Amino acid sequence: MISKILQQYDDIEFLKLDNFDSAIIGVSENFNESHKLIYSVSKIIEILEKDMTREQSIEYFTFNVSGSYVGEKTPIFCWDNFE
Repeated sequence: MISKILQQYDDIEFLKLDNFDSAIIGVSENFNESHKLIYSVSKIIEILEKDMTREQSIEYFTFNVSGSYVGEKTPIFCWDNFE
């Protein structure tokens, strides 16, 4: 997905999260706002669960990933699975 996005938006610089390329599900396009990558929270949790428990993965995501603001290009996180 990321390679297709980078080809389509070759003039835009995105802020990417390290090690979570497979969790990218799209790009936001809002009037007067910068384009941002959209990440699937469920996919990020799945990636984190390779090295930690589900509870630890959710806690890590909440405090270290989604809780970080790094400027106007901060990615968007889509809570796409409510099991």
